[in-house]
Amino acid sequence: MFTIMAPVGVAKLRARLFLLFLCLTLRAGMLQFATATIQGYIGDRDMICPSVCRCDEDFIYCNDRGLSSIPSLPPSASVLYLQNNQINNPGLPTSLERQLDVRVVYLYDNELDEFPVHLPPSIRELHLQDNNIRTIPRSALARMPLLEKLHLDDNSISTVSIEDQAFADNPRLRLLFLSRNHLSSIPSGLPASLEELRLDDNRISTIPTHAFRGLASLRCLVLDGNLLANQRIADDTFSRLSNLTELSLVRNSLQTPPVNLPSAHLQRLSLQENALTHMPRGSLDGMHRLLRLDLSGNNLTTLPKGLFKDLDSLGQLLVRGNPWHCGCNLRWLYDWLHARGNSITVRGLTCHGPDRVRDMALIELASEMEECEVVRTAGTRDRVGGTGVDSSTTHTPPQGSLFTLRSKRPGLGLPDSGLDYTLSSSGVGKSLALNVKPLSHNSVRVTWSVAQPSSSFRLSWLRLGTGNAMGSITETLVRGDRREYLLTSLQPRSSYIICMVPLAASSESKGAISGDPDSDEALVCAKAETSDLTPLEEEEDEDSKQITVLPLAGIIGGATAIVSLALIFGIFCWYGHRTGHLCSRDTYTRSNSRKNKTYDDYIESGTKKDNTILEIRSPGFQMTPMAACQPMQPKPLREDYIIHTIYPSNGTGLYKGDNHVSNAGHGTNRGYREGGIPDIDYCYT
Repeated sequence: MFTIMAPVGVAKLRARLFLLFLCLTLRAGMLQFATATIQGYIGDRDMICPSVCRCDEDFIYCNDRGLSSIPSLPPSASVLYLQNNQINNPGLPTSLERQLDVRVVYLYDNELDEFPVHLPPSIRELHLQDNNIRTIPRSALARMPLLEKLHLDDNSISTVSIEDQAFADNPRLRLLFLSRNHLSSIPSGLPASLEELRLDDNRISTIPTHAFRGLASLRCLVLDGNLLANQRIADDTFSRLSNLTELSLVRNSLQTPPVNLPSAHLQRLSLQENALTHMPRGSLDGMHRLLRLDLSGNNLTTLPKGLFKDLDSLGQLLVRGNPWHCGCNLRWLYDWLHARGNSITVRGLTCHGPDRVRDMALIELASEMEECEVVRTAGTRDRVGGTGVDSSTTHTPPQGSLFTLRSKRPGLGLPDSGLDYTLSSSGVGKSLALNVKPLSHNSVRVTWSVAQPSSSFRLSWLRLGTGNAMGSITETLVRGDRREYLLTSLQPRSSYIICMVPLAASSESKGAISGDPDSDEALVCAKAETSDLTPLEEEEDEDSKQITVLPLAGIIGGATAIVSLALIFGIFCWYGHRTGHLCSRDTYTRSNSRKNKTYDDYIESGTKKDNTILEIRSPGFQMTPMAACQPMQPKPLREDYIIHTIYPSNGTGLYKGDNHVSNAGHGTNRGYREGGIPDIDYCYT
């Protein structure tokens, strides 16, 4: 029985061992499979995100890596950051065309010299600025029909390098940046969908009528830093841009704003850093939505009344850097700013003149503006204290001593100087109000305002004496657009009667200076008294008189003395040169403690003279010193040195020699030291 059971037990044991071995084998296979799976997954991840880049979901960051080509990208990439590398056109693989999920590509600051052609057709936004792209072909843009934003700033694109109808296949393009290129005109064939166009810092000098044709959707136009002038801009250029909200014309050569600006939707108008001297009335009419106006850095002195009548929404007014003349010409602006209150922010409205209000803000001139008034109707009697200039510019008032005509027989009926008049510093007539104000001991400011415009004014002034005799009358014609005049060179402590009459065009043509008896009703007069001289002014006046009455004989005598001294000195030098005592070119005698010692130019210059041949080691010259002349001995006229052309046999140059000698203790003439000549052996004067 035991014999029968033994084989059965061995068989069971073998079966169990086999099952155990099978289980171990299956487990090992499963482990190997799992390991292979994990390794494959990791390998797939390495293939998806390039090792030189960083991936964050579908954002691929390969910027600032020094790449010369674009690595393989995952198919799910949507935003590619490839800027600040060294990628050139051959570095753009054709596989990019199969990246159908890419929406934005940053390729600025690379080494592209042509517009890239192998870009994904799904691109919406493309940044190619700061490369060296020269052309814009239509075929390259046609591969991106969904493109909405294109940045091509800081390239080398010219007007002729943009292919005709280059943007015809981009109906969704809304933003086009071409700043800092080489454009000389507005590119043609721009898409009608364009909403923002930047062409600043180019060479655009002319804008024809058809330049912006079809761009009804354009909202922002930037033309800063070009060569635009008023004469080269067509009158209806900007009127076609009916939906424009922002227009920037900074850093051009405009003297006035362009005509027919779009006013319906304009919100920001930038005209700073031009040459504006004139703001025509009506140039800002209809701009009810304008929020920001910048006129900084121009040559404006005033603004015409009513310029801001439609600027109901204006919140920022920037006018710094202009020579504003704050007279009554800006009284309307003063009232307008006070009426707006805190709803508007003003920067830079600082007065440049007159001197009494220099560097003061216009809004602070309350007392000065109270002196101003406007004659609204005939017969209005108000005090006039400034200018009523309604023109667009204010020039410096001409001096009264210029452009004046003096008549021996008065042609204007002034009051008798012997009577006691009640004239004041202001006078009002039917159509003119006159005000005079002494400014100093010899000047009076005359200001006036009129109810109706006049072609010119005749201004006359008379100094009243102590007797009944009437002195001569000084008259001048003043242009009809002026409202201020400055009389100068008047006498101190004197009374003057100043009169003015407006002249019609017919009177001016007939010589209105002689006076017209029929115009006495329009004559308005006022009285002014100049102040006394202050002690300082008296002293300056005396000094000026002394200078002006300097005798002519003294001037002639001084000139004669100077000429005589120069002649004597010339004779003395000539005689010394002839005898060898003075002005010698070879030797001279010291007159100090080393008297009676003769020094030549070599010793005096601090170097040691070498009596051997001084040789420059390059094809040059040989200088052979001659025997020095004995002092105080006549010698025949001859040259100091004989110059021979020499040619060294070794072919060494002046700055490169075979033997470089370093002499730190001597001079630093590089030509001689590197030419192999010791410093101790050369000299110069």
